[in-house]
Amino acid sequence: MTAEIYRDAWGIPHLRADGARELARAQGRVTALDRAWQLEVERRRAEGTSAALLGPDSLAWDRFVRRARLDDTARRCWAELADGDPETADWIRAYVDGVNEGLAGAALPVGTPGRWEPWTPLGIWLGIHILFAGFPAKLWRDQAVRHLGEEAVGLFAIDGPGTSGSNGWLVSGERTVSGQPIIAGDPHRFIEDAGVYQQIHLSCPEFDVVGLAVPGVPGIAHFGHTGTVAWAITNAMADYQDLYRERLRRTGAGVEALGPDGTWARAARHTETIEVAGEDPVEVEVIETDRGPVVIGGPEGLDDGTDCAVSLRYPPRVTGDLGFGALLPLLRARRVADVDRAFDRWTEPVNVVQAADTEGGLLHRVAGKVPRRARANRTRLVPAWEPGHAWQGWHEMPYGELADGVAVMANQRGPAAPLGVEFAPPHRADRIAALLGEKEQWAPGDMPAIHTDTHLASAAALLDRLAALDGLSPEAARLRETLLAWDRRMDADSAPAAVYAAVRGAVVRRLAVHPAFAALTAPPAYPEVLLPWLALVPRIGYALEHLLRAEELYGIDRPEAVRAAVEEVAARPPGGVWGDTHRLAPWRALPAEYDEPALSGDHDCVLCTSAVPGITDLAARGPAARYVWDLDRREHSLWVVPFGASGVPGTPHHRDQLPLWTRGELVPVVTDFDRLEKETDV
Repeated sequence: MTAEIYRDAWGIPHLRADGARELARAQGRVTALDRAWQLEVERRRAEGTSAALLGPDSLAWDRFVRRARLDDTARRCWAELADGDPETADWIRAYVDGVNEGLAGAALPVGTPGRWEPWTPLGIWLGIHILFAGFPAKLWRDQAVRHLGEEAVGLFAIDGPGTSGSNGWLVSGERTVSGQPIIAGDPHRFIEDAGVYQQIHLSCPEFDVVGLAVPGVPGIAHFGHTGTVAWAITNAMADYQDLYRERLRRTGAGVEALGPDGTWARAARHTETIEVAGEDPVEVEVIETDRGPVVIGGPEGLDDGTDCAVSLRYPPRVTGDLGFGALLPLLRARRVADVDRAFDRWTEPVNVVQAADTEGGLLHRVAGKVPRRARANRTRLVPAWEPGHAWQGWHEMPYGELADGVAVMANQRGPAAPLGVEFAPPHRADRIAALLGEKEQWAPGDMPAIHTDTHLASAAALLDRLAALDGLSPEAARLRETLLAWDRRMDADSAPAAVYAAVRGAVVRRLAVHPAFAALTAPPAYPEVLLPWLALVPRIGYALEHLLRAEELYGIDRPEAVRAAVEEVAARPPGGVWGDTHRLAPWRALPAEYDEPALSGDHDCVLCTSAVPGITDLAARGPAARYVWDLDRREHSLWVVPFGASGVPGTPHHRDQLPLWTRGELVPVVTDFDRLEKETDV
């Protein structure tokens, strides 16, 4: 036997092999069989060649990837890994071999599959996470401070339109029915079809692990259960990427950059050609200074005439290490101490980790690489030509503690607080902790009630403003009474929730057109891929709670803005429920016609299905998976993904989990191969 592929009732792959290398090959093969189109798109996105497949809409991404040198960084990290950790490198090669075997002859909606190289999984990981830490938020802060003053940092310092987050909670054995710990949660990302997480079971004599893999990357990095130990992560909201203003000049020999010592130094420079389906090729100039790749502007400045270029410095580009050395140790983990040591090798993204084992071990820590440098680096762009902005080693990773047998992570300020600038408001974390406090003993089947909680604590700021109004029209007064009596739950079938969302959106739009924010209405001439972080209306929408509660807001009459918004909505009330407009809007590489479901929840609910107030009620972000890891009996664990195990439209397991995901239900984790259907040997 080399390897066997089994399936459960949901089409989830369960793989069994004689060794770790054979198992990696089988994982690559089954991923290619289930997700061929997804793998082709992600490979091209990592290489900056997606426009050749998908057309001009993908050109902005390809240009950014080329300028940020993601493919070259993946190659560098691979070379370092192959030299320093040959066992992991050989394991990754086996996975890539399996992908290439599975892709051979695969039918794609557009084009034909390209060949994977050993560094392709590293490139995919980089491509998925390069914007994960939200370095473009520094561009926003830079603009906001320039036009509004330093206080703008505090007013808008929350997770915004492009941030990925998660919920996670660990309940120790003293608080469970079985006496063994439970870990549960849900990663929040942009919802994609096919999904960004792949349910999988990997078994060989050395280890047996179930978890959520990232298609295109071997092993199980983020959420796994080996039987005796389980782990899960959330985004730590750490700041570990820097932006430098660069002064560049052209010379007869190329391009030079002014450094902190006052001298001009040669910058690496070359040009690359991006093929674009249906259009002429586009040439892109790639420049890299001693700080990092130039991702904005060049020697001639920006298109708007600004004399500026901006370089990006990020840890894998500096160290040649992407943290893949942690992947095999995680699969081999038997106890919390093994997970802890494995995450010592983690690089990017920076995560908060929770783990528990069957012998009572518990772990709550931050993992990754965060550079030590001046505080100014962490908040905005810094001048490359001034001293004092160099990286000075790495922060020690903090550890957290459990309170009353529970640890909650929801992107709030916690153990990672010293490492970040912008964190999520505490609402989700506080709500999860409060719900866990309502019972002394918890079982795995109790956890979906927390996953799907829709209480919106952040609504208080707007409702308090609304309660203070007088002199409303009769229609607006009735609307106000409806909202003040509302239970503040963003349920899909709630009419008051729809009214609240309509009023909130109207307030956001009214604030956004106030002259105080006029300078921020048109973003700078930055690359298109960075513009979501610079759009004023979403920024105000996500910061609305802060903006309404601030003592003063640039002379804006906020009671009048709320009054006008309520009168506007009262004149044309929604007349429906929240789910009429709050519907799933997943990203797909190619358009597809599906009647996507109505959703409960909102950005600050535990059920974090994020609309963009003032822009749309559609939800492009939400739980990319849900999991419950039971340390008592692994087969009592539960999981679900938004669509299904297959990425192939029309197949039985493409969308079979969607109704469950929408309702908040989960499917049981199966670990007994005797209960599975054998598909094939590979």
